[in-house]
Amino acid sequence: MYVIRDVMHCKPGQVKTMVDKFRELSKSLKKMGFNTLRIMTDVSGERYWTVVSEQEVESMDAYAEAVRKSMSDKKIQKIMEGYHDLVEAGHRQIFHVE
Repeated sequence: MYVIRDVMHCKPGQVKTMVDKFRELSKSLKKMGFNTLRIMTDVSGERYWTVVSEQEVESMDAYAEAVRKSMSDKKIQKIMEGYHDLVEAGHRQIFHVE
């Protein structure tokens, strides 16, 4: 099993909008049969205005399939439209659960 985290460093004042996008994304992914996203915001950390979306997947192949399927979905495209305008930087973390 793997844990995938997408870490978004938002522009000031944009955290709520990003959280709302991730909540809608999570609902759509669940309807498609994928695991629900865990959405977290920073309380204290290296950078202010950080939003983390976390999900568990059984394998990297399952993750690749989820990305491919979700990126081609028109509803998900609409939900995530303009999210680049909300963030200054970001990165992905992939952990293997031992």
